[in-house]
Amino acid sequence: MAVLRILIADDHSVVRAGLRTLLECRPGWEVCAEASDGRDAVEKAAKLKPDVAVLDIGMPLLNGVEATRRIHSSSPDTEILILTMHESDDLVQQVVEAGARGYILKDDADRILLAAIDAVRHHKPYFSTRVSSAADSADSSPASTDAARASRSRLTPREREILQLLAEGKSNKEVASLLGIAVNTAEAHRANIMLKLDFHSVTELVLYAIRNKIITS
Repeated sequence: MAVLRILIADDHSVVRAGLRTLLECRPGWEVCAEASDGRDAVEKAAKLKPDVAVLDIGMPLLNGVEATRRIHSSSPDTEILILTMHESDDLVQQVVEAGARGYILKDDADRILLAAIDAVRHHKPYFSTRVSSAADSADSSPASTDAARASRSRLTPREREILQLLAEGKSNKEVASLLGIAVNTAEAHRANIMLKLDFHSVTELVLYAIRNKIITS
């Protein structure tokens, strides 16, 4: 029987340890890697090509939505399950659009996590009951959903990544170092973000990031 290889990504080491213990109790399942932030998760998924990636939303450096999008692009055979505390219809729609197969809440995990992984490994969707209605409507295109998509699409993937780093308190120099770009390039991205979102202070940027679950308060 082929081994099911699972990547788990969460910024809390206790959560990762608990998930590893729970998952590896299942015969034929192994945790092939752990990641403590979204960038690390993307890099390990690209290198290891796990069968399933279990991702939190509120991770530093790169949030779960952006990590989902990049993993789905670099490792399309990896099924992605979001495991989070955030009960948000908009986030469900975002991660489904990004390529996630399932979305479950952490307070349901003890009851349904194994079933959720079993479902997504067989390419079937799985959602906590409290967010299933949002999942059902994720592929529809009502005006409100289109407006939300348009708002998000104002920023490029690189700008969304830089917005998160700035909201986490990183300086232009730190952003440049993390992303391997010139400081003036980081400064230009920052200026473009502020212009596109019509922001005039870092406080506005931070509030936007919190409101849109890009970072946690």
